[in-house]
Parts: sequence; C-alpha cells; structure tokens
Amino acid sequence: MALIDYAIDQRIGFITLNRPEKRNALSRELIGALWDALDQADKDPHVKVVVLRARGEAFCAGADLAYLQQLQGFSYEENLEDSRFLKQLFEKIVGLSKVVIAQVQGHALAGGCGLATVCDFIFSAPEAKFGYTEVKIGFIPALVMVFLTRKIGEQRARAMLLSGEWISAAQAHEWGLLHHVVPFAELPTAVETFARKLITNNSGDSMRLTKKLLAEVPSLPLPDALEVAAAANARARGTDDCKKGIAAFLNKQELKW
Repeated sequence: MALIDYAIDQRIGFITLNRPEKRNALSRELIGALWDALDQADKDPHVKVVVLRARGEAFCAGADLAYLQQLQGFSYEENLEDSRFLKQLFEKIVGLSKVVIAQVQGHALAGGCGLATVCDFIFSAPEAKFGYTEVKIGFIPALVMVFLTRKIGEQRARAMLLSGEWISAAQAHEWGLLHHVVPFAELPTAVETFARKLITNNSGDSMRLTKKLLAEVPSLPLPDALEVAAAANARARGTDDCKKGIAAFLNKQELKW
C-alpha cells in the first residue's frame, strides 16, 4: 500500500497521508514519499494549489516511535543526517512555489503539528487537538520550534513547547495557529472551495513571489529586508501577470487566472 496518495483535480494537487494504522506517524519512508509528492506538485504546471490531508482518525501523530527507538543506536553524525532529512521536508513545504493548505481532520501532534504549522493555511475540524508532546518522552521539539515561534510568537510557543499539553482547535485558532475551524462533515468542501477561490481570484506568480518573500524577509535586518522587498516589487511590475492584472482592472474586465 502506498504511503502517499497523489491526485490532481482541476488544478488542485491532493496529497494524502496514507498510513492510518500508524496514525500517519512520520517514518523515514513516509517523509521521503511526502517530499517526492510535494516536489511533483511543485513542478506540475497543472497544479496551482496543494491540499495536504490524511486518512484515518489522526492527521499525523508525529515521529514514528519505533523508528525513534531505532535511532538511539545511531551515531551523532547519523542522527544529524536523519534530522536534516526531516528539516528538508519542512523547508520543502515553506519554499514550495504553490500555496499549501493543511486539511486537519484529526489530531496533529509533535512533528505532525509541525507538518501542519509549516503549511500556508490550516483548516481544522473542531475535534482535532494540537500539541508538541516531545518533552513528555524526553525528546525536544527542535525543528518545529523554529516555525512555531514565527507563526504564533514566543510566549504562546513557550506554552505549547514546554508544557507538552494538547490544545483544542478553538484555542489553536485563537492563538493564530489555525485559519479556519470547520465542522468535520463540511471540512473537505470548505477546503476545496477555498482552494478554488485562490485558483480563480489570484495570480499564481504573485502567490509564488509573495511566499518567497515571506520565507526570506523575517530573518533579515530591516534595511536588508526592505531592499529585498523593493527589488521584488520592481521585478513583479514587469511580469506578464502584473501587466495582465492591471490592464484588466483599468478596463473593468473580469480576470481569468
């Protein structure tokens, strides 16, 4: 059975975690398969928006504990290589040229919460719980911390990372981790409707360039950030999408992206 299902429907690339019997825990094989599916969607001209979803009761329970136990016999160098393997997955999602929407139907914990966190949008069912539970098993939420603090701020990130407690979808939404909480039965339709709105209303090039800026700018000193933004602004003005968009606006024409 394939660990990942990949399908395209009217410019939406659906990537589905397919390890429900293990609560979609992140084994090395699943991480590699997910990276490959994301790379395929990134390069596919027929895909404009990506939806990341999962089968089963859980969205993702985090790292596969049996695999973590196996890693205890690894050397530091081997563990560093393995950690970088997961890092590359998170970087792939953040740097993807397409918008990525997480469709969270069940619990997203530890690395699974991190997987949702790095997506551009998160839609969740009310029943789903979110949490970084690494401190409860003697591990640390190292990679996910980098993204979580950027998304919800240090104070709230400290509360999640140091307590190891689960929080409800409602609280995660209040803290800015989630974008929308939708009844379970309506979740797939809500996600697809939102994805199609992005596809219809927004320039793919503009979303790609904006994502690139969002990834680069926060880590730069203010003068450097502004210079990068100014250069991006200047380049965007010369793109075909910008010319098309401004012409349509001035001529009161309906745009078809």
